[in-house]
Amino acid sequence: MLVFWEQRLAFLATPKTGSTAIAAALESLASVSIQRPPLLKHTTVHRYRRFIGPYLEAASKDEFTLVALMREPRDWLGSWYRFRQREETPAAKSTAGISFDDFVRAWCQDPRPEVADVGSQAKFLRPRQGVGVDRLFRYEEIDTFVHFLEDRLGCEIILPRLNVSPPGATDLSPATEALLAEAAAEDFALYRTLLP
Repeated sequence: MLVFWEQRLAFLATPKTGSTAIAAALESLASVSIQRPPLLKHTTVHRYRRFIGPYLEAASKDEFTLVALMREPRDWLGSWYRFRQREETPAAKSTAGISFDDFVRAWCQDPRPEVADVGSQAKFLRPRQGVGVDRLFRYEEIDTFVHFLEDRLGCEIILPRLNVSPPGATDLSPATEALLAEAAAEDFALYRTLLP
């Protein structure tokens, strides 16, 4: 999470949407940068609106614009699957030796097994009540987000490639595609609301 005090701007780090690269590029410009632990780095909209936002707005006597990125849900799961293929991933969370199809089927279970317990973008980005993110950008259109930041921060931004998931096959059977469409209906619905 990054907070830009003078610009009254806060950036939520949705997991697997380039937040590590964004933090590396912008941390020196931010008034507040929370990169560790992951629970705080990836502060949800609900936690921001309940705890952090009210404090910032009370201290500044002004409103902050809350921004975040969202990735196409199937691609987001593919990134998690490939990320957990790395050798250093703990055994219980490792996707080594399982197919993407099996990973997605596991993600669709309730409760999810540890290997596929990566949360949901919709749950991360939607408030339990009240206001959500002010500006939500498509990860796939990250240039639009970068231009927005350049306008707000008044500088050129070049994002490095960091924390990129390794390549890997992410094929799904038609049956698993259908299961995912049902299990991730809220994620897909939210993603469709974003302008390309």
